[in-house]
Amino acid sequence: MEQTSLHKSFRTLIDPRINRRKLHSLLDIIILSILAVLCGADTYEEMELFGKENYCFLKQFLSLKNGIPSQDTVNRVFQRINPRRFERCFIMRAQGLKDGHILGRVIAIDGKTVRGSKDTFHHKSPLHSVHAWSVGNGICLARMECGEKTGEITTVPQVPELLEKKGSVITVDAVGTQRETARKTVENGGDCILAVKGSQGRLEEEIHAACKRNSSVPDTGSVEKGHGRIETRRCEVFEKGLTADFENRWEKLTAVIKIASIREFGDKTETRERFYIGSLNPDNSFNRYIRDRRAVENNPHWSLTRSFVKMNSERGPGTPLKFCHSQKNCS
Repeated sequence: MEQTSLHKSFRTLIDPRINRRKLHSLLDIIILSILAVLCGADTYEEMELFGKENYCFLKQFLSLKNGIPSQDTVNRVFQRINPRRFERCFIMRAQGLKDGHILGRVIAIDGKTVRGSKDTFHHKSPLHSVHAWSVGNGICLARMECGEKTGEITTVPQVPELLEKKGSVITVDAVGTQRETARKTVENGGDCILAVKGSQGRLEEEIHAACKRNSSVPDTGSVEKGHGRIETRRCEVFEKGLTADFENRWEKLTAVIKIASIREFGDKTETRERFYIGSLNPDNSFNRYIRDRRAVENNPHWSLTRSFVKMNSERGPGTPLKFCHSQKNCS
């Protein structure tokens, strides 16, 4: 029987079942479930149906010594396996899909509230989690849930620890612009671009002063048309040129980025300025990297992890698991 990369990624997962009840291999159940979800399965019943309809294909790399596991079997397994261990295995598998081309370098970290996750009956708040989205590959590399008493501010700095950062550019919005996030991002060869807004107070004041005091090194522009509007973007990058105190507070800071955009909607015109700090050399494509960040906000980046999110939420064995559609890229 052929051993796939999924076998290697999930072979360390501990089977919680007692021996006399193991009619199906744990890896068979896990791999069958993942493939079914990727092909659009929404429920445990559809997982079982997927297995029966694709039995000959699955038999090439799964043992299936007792046939296709029933929907109840799959349900019970996912209610009992350790969610943290499963998450680690899933992250390992997702990061193994990352390639090395230029767009694959950009990883956007952002927080989202999972659709349909509010449990009114059990008085549970909606599930909020922070995702690391590989822009070039269109996959979620890692996900970490925000606790009920913690938010993105506490969770974002922990996400870079889950990633293989060497050669990657990690972009973070203003809520995650913290010194701890910068430090953990640049560890092991990573780079960061952190957004700065008015809520940072002193930091924004220092950046405004730096931009006025220095001349930009690269100064690039772009024009985009679409959706009934024209957007003109000007990207200015400033080298350090900041106070010593500011440099020492941020790990490997090398550049301040200013993006001025003009959006034209018919007779209306909107102007906006945004500021960022980064650890990349000033000659990098900051405008492109920042633009790519829209992928984590516009694409359904919750799709690959939403399928298992309720399993990780400790909602109890009686709560049904509802799947959402993932990207249907299987042939």
